[in-house]
Amino acid sequence: MLRAAIGIAATVQGSLYFSGAADRPFAAWALALILVMSGAALVIGFLTPLASILAGLCVAGAGTSWLPKAPGGFFDSWLTALEVITAVAIVLLGPGAFSVDGYLFGRREIVIPPRPPDV
Repeated sequence: MLRAAIGIAATVQGSLYFSGAADRPFAAWALALILVMSGAALVIGFLTPLASILAGLCVAGAGTSWLPKAPGGFFDSWLTALEVITAVAIVLLGPGAFSVDGYLFGRREIVIPPRPPDV
């Protein structure tokens, strides 16, 4: 659910960059393409760590005004911060069982070795 929510939000934010006039700078078009592609990759769970890093960097860049902001004003500073924090969480948590990455690479089990007996 977390991965899909951030993927949908990134895709919507990227599609907002595509809307409007054609006089947008190249950075806005590149940002839109990266956000739409990384959002779609997050929704299906393909290359999840890379996609969430790209989405998080693009959203952070737009939120800190390094990159152009999306038209419409839907993505305010608090939503940007939430999106970046969640993208970092997805990188740390991994794609999950219901993803293309989970299907291709399998689920990983964390094995904790038993404690040695106290002497």
